[in-house]
Amino acid sequence: MRHIIIMNTSIRIGIVDDKAINRNTIGNKIKQFNDLNLCFSAVNGKDCLNQLNGLPLGKMPQVIFMDIEMPEMDGIQAISLAKPLYPDLFFIVLTIFDDDDKIFEAIKAGASGYLLKDENAEALYNAITSIMIYGGAPMSAAIARKAMDLLSKASLPEVSRQQGSDAITSVLSQREKEILQYTITGYDAKRIADITGISVLTVRKHIANIYQKLHVNSKAQAMRIAYKKGLI
Repeated sequence: MRHIIIMNTSIRIGIVDDKAINRNTIGNKIKQFNDLNLCFSAVNGKDCLNQLNGLPLGKMPQVIFMDIEMPEMDGIQAISLAKPLYPDLFFIVLTIFDDDDKIFEAIKAGASGYLLKDENAEALYNAITSIMIYGGAPMSAAIARKAMDLLSKASLPEVSRQQGSDAITSVLSQREKEILQYTITGYDAKRIADITGISVLTVRKHIANIYQKLHVNSKAQAMRIAYKKGLI
């Protein structure tokens, strides 16, 4: 299996899932790659937070595959609590069903990507490398539509009162809106790059910026107002 080495040392990977069979299946896929190191496993969100607490930096996972539906503490709550404590830790949501609403809630909580659990090993690897290089994984058309709706409605004055210097990053640029529109249409990064005349790397970086703006917005009062008004 051909793949690229993106770091001098292996990337530390974690899995959080309440079902042993899922942890084993995902773990076996990760173990196919020499530059990935499966170093962390937890059975639910609470267990994940407990294990992360006090871990030395060198043993801290860099990317965690997080299930959504789990007892005691689900993946969305775990991500929302963990991300402020460990901002350099990336979360990829794993789900059985393509549940756009729950996936979007997880992304707003701080996840930087999502995959269905039946994805092959190469798809897992590509998601990891995309996140480690660009800061965000590819985005589906349905999630892009939700992102556009949410971020386009975030007004600068409302956000600035809540976040000060973060306000500027809470509004989509024209290029980001353009890329989201193409993503909603179903175009991949290469096709978007061809149409817009920018590189694939730049397209992926814009998508990573959109993820970051979703994370920032989720903490703002403007987000909560939009949710109550049924805008998201």
